[in-house]
Amino acid sequence: MKKPQPGLPTREQILAFIEQSDQPAGKREIARAFGLSAQEKIGLKALLKDMADEGLIDSAPGRAFHKMGGLPKVTVLRIVDVDDGGNVWGQPERWEADGIPIPRLRIRERKRGSLGIGQRVLARTEEAGGGWIAHVMKTIAPASEQVLGVLREEAGRFWLTSVDKKDRREMMVSDTGGAEAGDLVLAEKAGRPPRITAKVVERLGDPFAPRSFSLIAIHKFEIPDRFQPETLEEAERVARQPLGDDREDLRDLPIVAIDPVDARDHDDAVWAAPDDDPANPEGWRAIVAIADVSFYVRPGSAIDTDARRRGNSVYFPDRVVPMLPEILSADVCSLKEGEDRAALACHLQVTKGGKLKSFRFTRAVVRLAANIAYEDAQAAIDGELSHPLTETALRPLWDCWAALAKARDDREPLDLDLPERRVVLDQNGRILSVAPRARLDAHRLIEDYMIAANVAAAKALEAKKAPVMYRVHEVPSRTKLVALKEYLETFDIPFAMGQVIRPVTFNRIIDKIGDADFKPQVMEQILRSQTQAYYAPVNQGHFGLSLGSYAHFTSPIRRYADLVVHRALVGAYKLGDGGLLPEGEEMERLGTSISQYERRAMEAERETIDRYVAAYLSEHVGQVVETRITGVTNFGFFATVDGVGGDGLMPIRDLGGDYFHYDESSQQLLGETTREIYKLGQRLPLRLAEANPVSGALRFELPDGKGAASEPRRVLKRRGRPANIRHNGKRR
Repeated sequence: MKKPQPGLPTREQILAFIEQSDQPAGKREIARAFGLSAQEKIGLKALLKDMADEGLIDSAPGRAFHKMGGLPKVTVLRIVDVDDGGNVWGQPERWEADGIPIPRLRIRERKRGSLGIGQRVLARTEEAGGGWIAHVMKTIAPASEQVLGVLREEAGRFWLTSVDKKDRREMMVSDTGGAEAGDLVLAEKAGRPPRITAKVVERLGDPFAPRSFSLIAIHKFEIPDRFQPETLEEAERVARQPLGDDREDLRDLPIVAIDPVDARDHDDAVWAAPDDDPANPEGWRAIVAIADVSFYVRPGSAIDTDARRRGNSVYFPDRVVPMLPEILSADVCSLKEGEDRAALACHLQVTKGGKLKSFRFTRAVVRLAANIAYEDAQAAIDGELSHPLTETALRPLWDCWAALAKARDDREPLDLDLPERRVVLDQNGRILSVAPRARLDAHRLIEDYMIAANVAAAKALEAKKAPVMYRVHEVPSRTKLVALKEYLETFDIPFAMGQVIRPVTFNRIIDKIGDADFKPQVMEQILRSQTQAYYAPVNQGHFGLSLGSYAHFTSPIRRYADLVVHRALVGAYKLGDGGLLPEGEEMERLGTSISQYERRAMEAERETIDRYVAAYLSEHVGQVVETRITGVTNFGFFATVDGVGGDGLMPIRDLGGDYFHYDESSQQLLGETTREIYKLGQRLPLRLAEANPVSGALRFELPDGKGAASEPRRVLKRRGRPANIRHNGKRR
């Protein structure tokens, strides 16, 4: 952190001036207020940049500054609500305070009833009574809204079809911007309702070309995919810095990294050996070596600022959008065979029962003996592949893992073995196959070593009373448990609401089902009943893993949360430069923001897989495929293609001329006359009628072609018993 130059105001003085100023406070106003010379203004510019990088201030439109988490004196607001009392509420149109909830301001109108939801105003803001009030200065024109879509030409006119499968409406295009029919484009909405048109602002090319599917997700979810020039320059510079002499030397140990065959970066490596400590009979020593990202990425640096705004790397079948520049993520930080690498080493002492007897953390230098694919490691242990490290590295890892696995079994974490789809591409980005990813003991082995290191990291910080960025997974809510109970009753599976809910509660349900055909959908329903995990500085435990203290420590190349934990360990245990012990409020904001970025990445990755699956299945349109019903609604059901995935709609209007009752609790449609049943988990052949790679949407038809009814049949949703009937959309 740079100290203010002589003559410059301090950070505290600048913050006080910004807060107390009755007008927008830009660099010019700050310089005038403190009487700075021309030379001192140069120093002020650098100081303001430092304060922005440190998260102390942010800039508003017009180059005025405001305290981070606060509001500019004058800003643009979008009207978001008009309550029953006629009060108008707005939110800032631009808000970049990571982790701080967007504030709602009560708008004081010049003329009551003149503002409606969606309108934009320029307003003067003030804090009053613990809340915010905005005084309208003037209304301003609507901001353009961007739409990602594909151009279609008909009768000399162009139309834009959104890539979002939830948006089924097309928009007339007023300006193609040189793009042609079939192009993937980014467009801005223009005009006023009901005549909204689209103006193309960027031509992205062929939507069916390799790499376009991930590009769609990057644009749709506004994922930052380009680093600032200063970030790349800084990364080149820090990549050349020496590792230093004060590191524990672990280069003589046969440490190995076991990763997917297509891994783009290597955060972690492992080693194990029998423990010679008499106090730990038949126990084990293990090392989980993690890339020492905190050595290269210092708090407040340009790299750190970019990484914090990304929150995590995003992985697509054809590319990765890294959290860190590639010279770090794929090279200098990545643990590679035969290369000296900086690591933060977690030394574990494991009892013969798999408990953590002790742990410690050191900064180390490692030289991996090998990078091994999961499949190869498993084949070597199974005797199906000859590997030079089988006995010296892999066998001890498996033997120590047997103890860790015993401890895992004793604590009985949630065990949902649901398949993950893997898209395999050729060298040109074309799809070779879409299939469930194999689940091997090698995967479970690495998971258990990583879990042990994550637990050790959390407990080590707790021992120092240092702040911890916990990975929190709370107990399922009562609402979700009630829904699960009703669902399980349709299979005659009892579920008592009065019991203490633990992970083993769900495991016993799965065990009772055995190998029944409906086992996968029950596991999916149990998964849906779980809360979503998140990051926070307050410990709520990890329900799914059945752990009291848990943090993410093992993937700092691709997750900012892990980097936060690394810095805390380095700071708390005085392991050298790059440590940081952030304040509680800052940790709360950071936890909120990186949780949001994680959800964004998950949605982008899932949608991209759906697009690849749709592209793969597009060659099978018209064919009958084996499917399983994954969701039932009052307008039809969703089904997925066995062994491939991808959810597609079977509309109720195409189920024939019968009336269908929808029973929400049993998740089924029942034909009134035919008594035909379509229920969750049911397997049935369907004809693939449509596969749209751009939106990722699928649509099915009945295989005999008798599904199209002369009149559409709809139903009324009802809980607990068959619903009343709708005919042509009218209830009767």
